[in-house]
Formats: sequence, structure tokens, C-alpha cells
Amino acid sequence: MHLIQGRQITMPVEIRKARVASAMYAVPARTAQSVIGYSGLRVLRPVPGLAVCTLAFIEYEDGDLGPYHEFAVAFLVHGEGEGASPVGAFIHWLPVDGEFTLDAGRTIWGFPKVITHLPIDWSSPQRAAVHEKDALAVALQVKPGVPVPANAGATTVDAYSCLDGITRRTPWVMNPSGVRMRPGGATVLLGPHPAAEDLRRLGLDRLPALTTTTVSHLRMTFEDAVPVG
Repeated sequence: MHLIQGRQITMPVEIRKARVASAMYAVPARTAQSVIGYSGLRVLRPVPGLAVCTLAFIEYEDGDLGPYHEFAVAFLVHGEGEGASPVGAFIHWLPVDGEFTLDAGRTIWGFPKVITHLPIDWSSPQRAAVHEKDALAVALQVKPGVPVPANAGATTVDAYSCLDGITRRTPWVMNPSGVRMRPGGATVLLGPHPAAEDLRRLGLDRLPALTTTTVSHLRMTFEDAVPVG
């Protein structure tokens, strides 16, 4: 258990209902590696010279950390550490709009959560924008695609984070339903923010998305984090 703001949080943490919209991009691998180099991890290169970066916005409706909005910048990486899967997701930047989830995320998992203003609009196209100190950092718009067959089972992913010089791995289980996908379908707008500069270097305000995905109902669990190395 973990004590966060006077509340006991029992592991694993359960998210019983969330909504997600995301866009996946093929980005220059050297640039991606330079962005995440502080973590000690290596970006996955599915084809020579290219890495995979994902932008996502999430509304947590029912879960152990309460309701809140979140935006994620993540990269596919090679798994590290004993018992790790070959491929993991490194969370580079994780703005949220709730103080409790901020404290829990940073304390329990070392997730790089920061407080921002983060409105989400689920009408079509679905959109979210991250603002810090009244200035736009990044906005993402996603056009929903066509329904895909229901997943028969859970998907387990190792989520990696790096905070205060410590890289951690967190087992993360996802059970999605109401999934829609399509090629392309995303628009990114970047503002004057340090995190936006990383995305601008990767070309995300110019590159077409490989795919976009929306999930109307997502259940998740997060285990305790394990230091890597």
C-alpha cells in the first residue's frame, strides 16, 4: 500500500472506466533517442532509421485515483530489466489536471506528471489541448475510424518512466472495448512550451499519423514500479 495525501492506495491500482484517443507516428529514430536519452533506454526501430511515438489523451471516469484528464507522449522502447517484455512504452511527458493523481503518479510509479489545464471534447472529431500558465503546449485532434473486432483478452504492457534520475518499469494491463481505428486522421498543433519543442523536433506538427485509435471503454490495472538497472 501507498499513502498519498492521507489516503491509502492498495496495489494494483484499478481503473474501471476510461476513454482514450491516440495517434501513432513514425519519427526519426536518432531524434527520438536524443529526446529520451536521459532514461538510459533505447528506442525500438521497427524499420531502420525510424522509431514510434504516440500521443494520447485520456479521461479517467472511474478509478482508484479519482476522475481526471491526462495527456501522454510515449515511445516504443526495448524492454529492460529482469522479467521485462521485449517491447515497452516509455512515458516521456504526462500532463494531468488533478493534484491527487499528480502526487500518486510521481510517488508510486515515477511517472512525469505535471499539472496543466487540459480540456477534452469527445464530439467528432475528438480533441484535447494542454495549457500551462495560460499558454498552449500541444493540441491533438483525432477523427474516429471504423469499429474493430473486440479483443478476446487483456493486453499487458511494460510502462517505463524516468523521474529524478531513476528509471522504473511498471506492469500495466489494459482491457479495451469499443475500439475504432483508421489510417491517418490526426492533427497536432504545438505552442511555445519545452515539451512542444521535443515534438517539433520530431516533426509531429508536420508528419501524418500512421494510425489513430479511439477507445470508448478502457479498464486498466497498474502494479508497483520496479527500478531498472
